[in-house]
Amino acid sequence: MQDAPPSPLVIGIDVGGTKTRLRALIGASTVADHVRSSSGWRPHDPEAAARWLTALVHETLPAGARPAALAVGGHACETPRQCAGIAAALHARLRAPVRVVGDAELLVPAAGLTEGVGLVAGTGSVAVGRLADGRPVQVGGWGAVLGDEGGAAGLVREAARALWAAHDRGEPPDALATALTAAFEVAEVPALGAALEGVSDVSADWGRHAPVVFAAADAGSVLAAEVVADGGRALAGLVARLAARGLAVDDVVVAGGTILSQPRLYDAFATALAAALPDARPRPLRDPPVDGAVALARSLL
Repeated sequence: MQDAPPSPLVIGIDVGGTKTRLRALIGASTVADHVRSSSGWRPHDPEAAARWLTALVHETLPAGARPAALAVGGHACETPRQCAGIAAALHARLRAPVRVVGDAELLVPAAGLTEGVGLVAGTGSVAVGRLADGRPVQVGGWGAVLGDEGGAAGLVREAARALWAAHDRGEPPDALATALTAAFEVAEVPALGAALEGVSDVSADWGRHAPVVFAAADAGSVLAAEVVADGGRALAGLVARLAARGLAVDDVVVAGGTILSQPRLYDAFATALAAALPDARPRPLRDPPVDGAVALARSLL
């Protein structure tokens, strides 16, 4: 009786906007589970992205270990051409089957599903899915300056806009005005414009102040409550946009630190989703997205 062949080594990598997680497994046994900063990730330069990922693999795996398959979910990997370029450059270095997708595409396989929509509302926001022929579709995710409604940075931007409109109407400052001016260390609402424009990293520096919007809503600010409700409706609108393009949206896997840590936003999203798409089921993701990358890597074998 021959011994069973050894199980292959598979690697899944989730490159997020802030941190990156790599999981490597042989069968059910974990070989590596490593978290590091995403600093240096350059997804718009395929060769640079492949070098960065190769270095991560080599510094994480035991000496001499060779992957049989690898899948990557990459932050800001926004088009099939871009992802394919990174995959080709990475394959040339590792000589193993490689698949690269946008990081939001990890959510559906991480939830143990084969089809559905992934919705992320963290610092930014995006929704992704695949058509029946396998082509990926992404909506949203256009950055905090012009988009990312329902994400942390977008909520702060819309809170400032709501305060300016209230100021123009001659309304006195409310709890949102007090909280947001304090967060940006300015004395009054009109000064928020220069403060928002003067940050070095729009997404991060705006997004980190999102908790004050929720706190103001909880304290009774009607403006803040409306901003959060609008954010939830905008997130539901991303899913509706995918449905209008013919994607299956029965299961909507929801992830992101903002929406999963803020029940007010999640409830606004779920309510708007039920109104727009009654058959769609929101499913908060409880497992790490890197599990989706591992599932995609195993599918390559």
